Amino acid sequence: MNEKSLLTNCIAIEGLTFAQVAMQLKTQPAAATIMRKGWVGQAIERLLGLENNSQAGPDFIQLGIELKTLPLNAAMKPTESTFVTGISLLNLHKETWVTSRCFAKLKRVLWVPVEGDKSIPFLARRIGKAFLWSPNIDEEQVLQSDWTFLTTLISLGRTSLIDAKLGEYLQVRPKAATGKSLTFGYNEKGQKELTLPRGFYLRTSFTAKIFKNQYIG
Repeated sequence: MNEKSLLTNCIAIEGLTFAQVAMQLKTQPAAATIMRKGWVGQAIERLLGLENNSQAGPDFIQLGIELKTLPLNAAMKPTESTFVTGISLLNLHKETWVTSRCFAKLKRVLWVPVEGDKSIPFLARRIGKAFLWSPNIDEEQVLQSDWTFLTTLISLGRTSLIDAKLGEYLQVRPKAATGKSLTFGYNEKGQKELTLPRGFYLRTSFTAKIFKNQYIG
């Protein structure tokens, strides 16, 4: 597979409703609203040939391409931030930007827009026109700056000071389905302590810019 054939496969699923996707895969859509985005992403992965994908690197490892769905509202604006990757709080200090999982996930992305407006019944929502994207020089500089600032705070044991307001394009947020999920991180004294799992997310203002540049200009 190459980029051209991957985009050809995307054209084949463009316009499908989530109901048609479920029928094609012979699966049941997620019933709970909170689980639906995960179902959509996994369903599209399967349609494009990815099975049981849970690797730390990009989804299409041979191509170095990460797959991300992008739910859009009626105004063609992203409805939510985009999860990039989980954060290994104890090992983050060993990474640099270019060796990080975050960079590996963002250097080449296959964006698959999907209808996400709440006025459209879930099963009636459709898959849009996919496109490939890589950050330009200016965008990567901002992403790297955000990553460096946020990871420095974590490495210094100041994870508790981080909130979703920090970072221009990239933000760090808790990644637990419930507040009961905990993992180990370092505190300011360099001691291990239990804390909420964290993940990197792209802000909707940034993904809106990516989409606009692709289709609106």
